[in-house]
Amino acid sequence: MKLYSINTGYFKLDGGAMFGVVPKTMWNKLNPADENNMCSWALRCLLIEDEGRLILIDTGMGDKQDTKFFGHYYLHGDDTLDKSLAKYGFSRDDITDVFLTHLHFDHCGGCIIKEGDQLVPAFKNAVYWSNKNHWQWATKPNDREKASFLKENILPIQESGKLQFIEINKQSSILQQEAANAAATIQQSPFTKNVSFIIANGHTDAMMLPVIQYNGKTIVYMADLLPSTAHIPLPYVMGYDMFPLTTLHEKKIFLTEAVLHDYVLFLEHDPLNECCTLQQTEKGIRVKDVFKLSEIV
Repeated sequence: MKLYSINTGYFKLDGGAMFGVVPKTMWNKLNPADENNMCSWALRCLLIEDEGRLILIDTGMGDKQDTKFFGHYYLHGDDTLDKSLAKYGFSRDDITDVFLTHLHFDHCGGCIIKEGDQLVPAFKNAVYWSNKNHWQWATKPNDREKASFLKENILPIQESGKLQFIEINKQSSILQQEAANAAATIQQSPFTKNVSFIIANGHTDAMMLPVIQYNGKTIVYMADLLPSTAHIPLPYVMGYDMFPLTTLHEKKIFLTEAVLHDYVLFLEHDPLNECCTLQQTEKGIRVKDVFKLSEIV
């Protein structure tokens, strides 16, 4: 098995929205805002090469929207999906599976590209994986969340015939860890024996967090349960989360397990840190070490 960090650029979001009820005097020390109160965040995906498959977890924001759209999110930086794949000798056509943690535009926007007037899959040889619960949530969105679910990112996946659903069960939810040990909540993926996942429901319904066994370590792709190291303290919950108290509960359970089992957390949105481990301190669970994915031996 080989793992590759795939950087697709950076974007900006309102700092207050990213840190919820936490005052700016506190969060601004962690990710300083610009004059418009916007903070930079990474669009970091993960590529897994294992058992003859090349699995891409999330796809970044893409670039098919208009100038007005990107004017809200300030896509910046030199990294792109294609550049990052090429760095490791791959192209989009090599991808066999695209695993979507959830369907917010900054996680699935790169799934679909424009060819003339047509919206077509960016990965023509890949199967796209979601789950029925989240797909229904995303395609019939509530009024608060619908700005994050863009039909041009989502519907063409199904129309292409390349969409498949992963069957999920109630036991795979993080909240089930209170009633069972952590291992009982991890559900096997349809890819390889080394990739499984758990479900989180606080940020959005049925978000899937990949769990990867690699070189004797457990790596968890955090998606939006934990966007960055700045979000590790329990009250640091995004204003974007649909069910913030559920997120708070999920974080508490998961972070405890992460310390106990020395998980490596792969951070999708942290602008500086790719990975971290955790430790228990007098102030609660905090960062132990930060490092790049390539440093894991």
